[in-house]
Amino acid sequence: MIDYQGKWALITGASSGIGEAFARELAKRGAHLVLVARRKDKLHKLATELMGRYQIEVDVLPIDLASIQGAYQVYIEVQKLSRSIDILINNAGFGVSGKLQETSLEKNQDLILLNVLSVSNLTQLFLPEIIKKKNGMIINVASTAAFQPTPYMSTYGASKAFVLSFTEALWAEYHQEGIHILALCPGPVDTEFFKVMGGDEALLLKRDNPQSVVKAALEGISQDKSYVIPGPKRNYWLTHLSRFVPRKMVAKISERILRPR
Repeated sequence: MIDYQGKWALITGASSGIGEAFARELAKRGAHLVLVARRKDKLHKLATELMGRYQIEVDVLPIDLASIQGAYQVYIEVQKLSRSIDILINNAGFGVSGKLQETSLEKNQDLILLNVLSVSNLTQLFLPEIIKKKNGMIINVASTAAFQPTPYMSTYGASKAFVLSFTEALWAEYHQEGIHILALCPGPVDTEFFKVMGGDEALLLKRDNPQSVVKAALEGISQDKSYVIPGPKRNYWLTHLSRFVPRKMVAKISERILRPR
């Protein structure tokens, strides 16, 4: 069992969904929190609730990570607060739905900045501190979309493929140094993701709940896994089907499944 008591966890995208679920679960386990998201009011409300319920400290950083300097801003503010981060959870992200030429160039750019650049930069900035402690962890939230092309969500799927590959590489580099690094790859989850993407009915599959996704991640950490695919077994088998089917066929099958109705 990993002891979370008294450790400091930095969680991005903490104002709702999986990020909020991580905040609640880690607070329950005694961890102090640095919560990062754009929505200041929601962060403060969550921080006040968690500090009142548990004997922990919670800092709030309302910073937009969909920018070149976002990760650096977070790092600088954490240094100003004199917080020593043990746990980094890169959860912030969003999707863009539709044929590429019909989507917004600016939204796709923000998606890449948030889903890719902020994950890479925050990991690199906080990694030296986490390594020194010999018992910290990094959880990067990817997706089942990371395992195959995702037509009509092409930029999103590609960004999560980066997160998965990046995280598995770091696991191999550092797993002998006493830290845990994990890619969390959920399928559809009951969050605001589909509403923000603009395709709330895009995926009609049964959605997992954020709490069970978080518990699967922490269980995977305790087992020193490099990635976990929470939810029903079909999530696991569907993601790995692409290993045994030609990539061209996988892309065609994905297109039929994801084609807007």
